[in-house]
Order: sequence, then C-alpha cells, then structure tokens
Amino acid sequence: MALAKLDDYRQVVGDPEIEEMRAIARQLKGARMKHINSTSVGGGVAEILHRMVPLLNEMGILARWEVIKGGDDFFNITKAFHNALHGKAENITSEMLRVFADYNRKNAEEMDFSQDDFVFIHDPQPICLIEKRTKSKAHWVWRCHIDISTPQPDLWQFLKNYVERYEGAVISSPSFSQRLSVPQFLIPPSIDPLADKNKELEPRFINSVFEKYGIDRQRPIVTQISRFDRLKDPVGLIKAFKMAHKKLDCQLVLAGGGATDDPEGLLVLEEVKAEAEGRPDIHILHLAPGADLEINALVRGSSIIVQNSIKEGFGLTVSEALWKGKAIISRPVGGITQQVLHDVTGLLVHSTEGLAYSIRYLLANPDWAAALGKAGKEFVRGNFLITRHLRRYMLVMLSTRFSGQKKIYL
Repeated sequence: MALAKLDDYRQVVGDPEIEEMRAIARQLKGARMKHINSTSVGGGVAEILHRMVPLLNEMGILARWEVIKGGDDFFNITKAFHNALHGKAENITSEMLRVFADYNRKNAEEMDFSQDDFVFIHDPQPICLIEKRTKSKAHWVWRCHIDISTPQPDLWQFLKNYVERYEGAVISSPSFSQRLSVPQFLIPPSIDPLADKNKELEPRFINSVFEKYGIDRQRPIVTQISRFDRLKDPVGLIKAFKMAHKKLDCQLVLAGGGATDDPEGLLVLEEVKAEAEGRPDIHILHLAPGADLEINALVRGSSIIVQNSIKEGFGLTVSEALWKGKAIISRPVGGITQQVLHDVTGLLVHSTEGLAYSIRYLLANPDWAAALGKAGKEFVRGNFLITRHLRRYMLVMLSTRFSGQKKIYL
C-alpha cells in the first residue's frame, strides 16, 4: 500500500491543523534531520519512525533514519537497562557499562553527522553517540520513550551524564520528568490513523482473520496486543481471565510479535503458554513482523481490549484500540494514564481481581463499553495522532535553533 500523504490527513484532523503544520515546516525547509534508534522492526519507536520520516520529507525537511548495530551481549545489556529504568531490580555491573559504551563508540565511528542540522537520539541504547556532538554543527535532542519516573539510581546517574550533554530531552509524560540541567519537552507518542494497523477494514476481512486463528466471534472476546514482555504482564492477564471466565463465558486473545532489540520475548512467550495450560478458550498468537492488518482486524473484532502493563512508557496499543472505538481496561501506569481517563475513555484497575471484575462488567454492559470507546476515539483524535506529534517535533527543532529568543515568528 502507498504511504499516505499529508493532505490525506485532512479528512481526519481538519484543514487548520494541516495548514499550521505546513506553516511551521516552511521555517525548517531544507533542514537535515537524523533519527537514530536500536531497531527497525518491532516496537512503537520503529512504527512511528516508519511513518514520520516520509511525512517530514514531504514537508521539505530532509529526514533520515539510522539504526545502531549490536551483538546479543549489547541487547541483553540494554534490556537490563530497560528493566532497571522502569524500576525493576537489575544487577548493572561496571563491565556492562563498559560494553554498552564500547558498542556506542563503534557505531559512532561508522556514522557521519557533519551534514546534519538536527539529530534525534531515541531511547538509551544509542545515548552515548552524543560524544560525537563536538564534530557536528547539529542540534542534538534525546527522545526518551520509556517510563523513567523511578529509575535505578546508579544507572540513571550514568545515563544522566550523557543526557545533560544534549540540548534538550523529550519525555512522554509529566511524571517522567527528572532534575536535569537541560530543557525538557513533553511530547506524547502517536499513532497513524491511516496506517494498516489503524485504517478502516472490510467486515469480510475481519471475519477471515478470526476464522484463520479459530476464534469464535459468536462469543465475547477479550484481547491484549503486545510484545511478549513481563512488563506487559500477560501472565497476570491470563490469571484475571480465568477468574472472569468462571462467571461469564468468553475467550482471551494474546497477540503480538517481537523486536530485534528484545532478547527476552521467546522466554516470556513460553511462560505465557505454561500459564494458559492449553485451554482452548485462550488464543496465543505470535505474529510475524508486518502483520499490521491482522492486528487491526483482531482489535476491531474484539469485544474489549486490555493493556495489563505494570510499567509502560506510553503504550501505543492503548491509543490504537481507542481509535477503533474499543473500550479498554488498563492499569494506571506510565503514559497509559494520559490516554485512559477512568470511566471516560476506559477503566483503570489496580489488581488482578479488579481486572477480572472489570472484564465481566464491560462484557455484561456493552452499551457502556461502546460509550467509553466512542469518547476514547475523539480523545485520541485531539491528542495522540501523528500529525500532532510531527507539529510538536518541529516546534522542538525551532526551539533549539532559536534557543534564547523569547519569540519565534512563523
């Protein structure tokens, strides 16, 4: 499918928003912008960049996207970093920090920043590339997509020494803010309403996907779409489903893929299968990369959506479900609290028992579930679409280019 053009979004967000974006982009016309992260497949960052980079280029900003390289040892370390920044106890050794920095240094040697005007480094994995800033005229920004509200102190101090060498840090939620000597910008991530994962689908196609996986659409369906990651707590969701199922016939779908920078995925998948105990009403789908249309269909054909994360930077799957008008049940963690307003756009729960009760409640009250989903879709339209995200990134670019000026005229 051809990628959507900026004007295609007028039907979703209206003419004023598109015109405002073009006005801002004119101030950046010809600027060279580089994004760097750790994977091109899997995860929200890669999804966003796949859509964002072409749109930036359409608006006259010469955007490129590069991915750092690393071996298994590097990605095992960055996974431990990921967990530790989310507050989980991890043994981060000085040897791990050395290996982490060495991989960054090797990547830096192969990268050229001499022609860039703006460099956006995504998440901790490539954070040490900032050491090359002295050989660049670019404005450097660190974009953090994860929840750093309660990081492991020693690790955060190590990373903070790098963060404060950037010109600014972008975080997804006010609660993630840290005491830093550089400006912090609040920008939530976003979904693309015209991408395969979110666009409207024909009912016949939706039915075909459920038939393919042997899921009965005549019975209620509870679905979680996520990587198989302990922080998404799929095992906890199965426990809640078992409680709910004792009083209400329903099915559970756990669907997701992996990411090349997440070495734990297959281990967690086995833990999930063990908890499911082979029950025919629990469907565990390990989807291949690029299964966006199938994910879209699974969400649209489900009765309700759950995002049972115990830590979450943002949780794009939440906005994706709300955009499809689906009621969602989540825990009040990280960026999810920006998307799920309790009893307005979904339900927030604090325990496995609370999750089980809420599943039964929404399945027994489909009109209320539909009302939550309807409100959720409009909330996403106003706050979490890629057009708003692009506009905010361009404003950060202008802010760093004209740092110190009280007014910027467009």
